[in-house]
Amino acid sequence: GTKFVIDYALTGRPLPAWLQTFPSLAAPVRLLGTVVLVVTVVSLVKIVIHVWGRWHATRISKIIQLDIRRRVFAHAIRLPLHRVQELRSGGVASILREDGGSVGELVFGLLYNPWRAVIQLVGSFAVLAWVDWTLLLGAIVMLPTVFVTHRAWINSIRPQFRAIRKQREQIDAGAAESFAGIRIVRAFSRQRRESWRFSLENNVMARQELYAWWWMRVVELVWEALIPIASAGLLFYGGWRVTTGFMTAGDLMMFLVYLVMLLEPLAALATSATQFQNSLSGLDRVLDMLAEPMEMQSGAASLRVDRQSVRGDLEFRGVTFLYPGTGQPALSEINLRVQAGQTVALVGPSGAGKTTLCNLVARFYDPSEGAILLDGRDLRNFDVESYRSLLGVVEQDVFLFDGTIAANIAYGCRHATEQQILAAAEAANAVEFIQRMPLGLQTVIGERGVRLSGGQRQRLAIARAILADPRLLILDEATSNLDTDSEQLIQQSLGRLMHGRTCFVIAHRLSTIASADLICVVEGGRILQTGTHAELMASGGRYRTMVEQQVRIAIGDAVTRQTVQGSRHG
Repeated sequence: GTKFVIDYALTGRPLPAWLQTFPSLAAPVRLLGTVVLVVTVVSLVKIVIHVWGRWHATRISKIIQLDIRRRVFAHAIRLPLHRVQELRSGGVASILREDGGSVGELVFGLLYNPWRAVIQLVGSFAVLAWVDWTLLLGAIVMLPTVFVTHRAWINSIRPQFRAIRKQREQIDAGAAESFAGIRIVRAFSRQRRESWRFSLENNVMARQELYAWWWMRVVELVWEALIPIASAGLLFYGGWRVTTGFMTAGDLMMFLVYLVMLLEPLAALATSATQFQNSLSGLDRVLDMLAEPMEMQSGAASLRVDRQSVRGDLEFRGVTFLYPGTGQPALSEINLRVQAGQTVALVGPSGAGKTTLCNLVARFYDPSEGAILLDGRDLRNFDVESYRSLLGVVEQDVFLFDGTIAANIAYGCRHATEQQILAAAEAANAVEFIQRMPLGLQTVIGERGVRLSGGQRQRLAIARAILADPRLLILDEATSNLDTDSEQLIQQSLGRLMHGRTCFVIAHRLSTIASADLICVVEGGRILQTGTHAELMASGGRYRTMVEQQVRIAIGDAVTRQTVQGSRHG
């Protein structure tokens, strides 16, 4: 359009032969109007294509972003237990929230910006070559210098973006940790300290972001400085060719217009490359997460567990276990046979290996050496999820989800009816406090059950296990958070739950231990003694010493209470 306006419409020069077939364009005003109309139509078509392409690129990038987030979550939740515990909660959340979004931006950039820029580049190059190929060669000579300089700066930016993302992950994790432990923070008056730490970490990250921003602006400024220099050189050469008659003024203006159209996609590609480096660091973290090996996987030949046919005999045969990355066995040469329906009490000092032994029963890990047999078959031969459907777990540190009471009780039995949920709650002595709640079973209990007392949370965990109707039951200090009045009722409900099931109980209270069918004294990763309460008391040894210590402590506590009560009455 520019060439026709300058060379023909404004100067009145004769039209080219191929346009002389349209007599109506001979008048300069008609030619000018036609050029304006064509330019307007072409611009509208470009806008429609631009909106259409951007919409589809956005839709596809969002679909891929959603798929990435799903894959990362599904993969992270299946990582080995030790790896999940190593990962800070803020790290996974950051990958899901920020890196998933970065991958979406990366996909959008790859789907839309480069192809649009390439089409513009090809079209502009074709027109520029048609107008004056020698002038185009001059432009091409300058491009390698521009791109080499730009690439060098881009390579220096990428590590900075990775460092910023790492810092942001640590800040998110620290903030989440502060709120998770808000009671401790306030009890020790550490609010100011936590606020200071959060502010300091954000200041460090802000400096990193400003430094990265400065580098990005330098890249853009270098690019913007090189373009005018190159344009000035081309304008001088083009002006010389006009004065010498090699090209018309319209040709030069047309060349400059399309050169700007050529530089626009190049600048867009430069900006996209900078954004690409930022998004690429997010993609790296997503790929690193997806490359993490998952926990033990069930093979195609793995056996599905038939709940009806499972008796519940469990045998540890020469089991040794080392946590990944450690050289010291957590359990050594464990040999233990538990008959179906028996209750095994695991006693011993903290760190003795009791929880590790229960982790092996739950197949959170597999033995490093030896085997664990269920009804005579190695647990590793069973499908993992199928085997875990036999389990019920009640832990000391009860975890409840931010949902309703009903949803938490039915977590392991999503198809349970309200009557079944109420029956489980009643068996766990939880109905009374549930009925006092504003919405009963539909009461939302807050994150980690924050609106409930420790005893109430414990009873909901027991109700959850009761509803699951497990064949194997693991009780890890299951009554330690209950008050004295509730404990007796809960012990009765646990007795009903444990009847006929193979149970592993970790407890320090003598009343809980003494009623077990089999007691195992665990220390230093080994089983030192096994037997009933009467047998172990008669044989002496470590168990008897532990019991005598508990008795002395209990007597001392009783004497102290009597003394305090006497002083009050006195």
